[in-house]
Amino acid sequence: MKGHLSHDYHLEVPAAVIWDTYRGLELGKLVNQMFQDVVGTIEVVHGDGGVGTILKITFPPGTLGLSYMKEKFTKADDEQRVKESEIIEGGFKDVGFEVYRYHFQIIEKNGESSIIRSSVEYEIDDKLQEIASQATTKQMEALNEAVGKYLKQKWDSSNKKP
Repeated sequence: MKGHLSHDYHLEVPAAVIWDTYRGLELGKLVNQMFQDVVGTIEVVHGDGGVGTILKITFPPGTLGLSYMKEKFTKADDEQRVKESEIIEGGFKDVGFEVYRYHFQIIEKNGESSIIRSSVEYEIDDKLQEIASQATTKQMEALNEAVGKYLKQKWDSSNKKP
């Protein structure tokens, strides 16, 4: 069984500014500095932020019964502003998902506003259909909202007119 979930978050910040944060390791650094209660902690296991980078995410207590996961960056497209990663250990793999892939796309609406499109693609054995309901974009939504507020404040303060 395959599934797909998606969520759009609208933000009054240029796409290039958002992409600079989401494209590599900056997002993980920001999470560790400001949003540990929302996402947890992120540690670089291997890599420099490009394709092949492996991160270990340790979740806050009570996160769907999950304690950690390792994800590997599988796509980073600067032109399309798309980043994908796949869980390779822990997390949703531990509860029975064969594939669990995160996808972020930063879409420019106009020069001053954008959409962060977050999606999850998953595959699960047909015999385990009941656990498909555990697939979610909720953490991605919370992350986008927290990071979005931070980027909006930063953008607004750096572009004030005297």
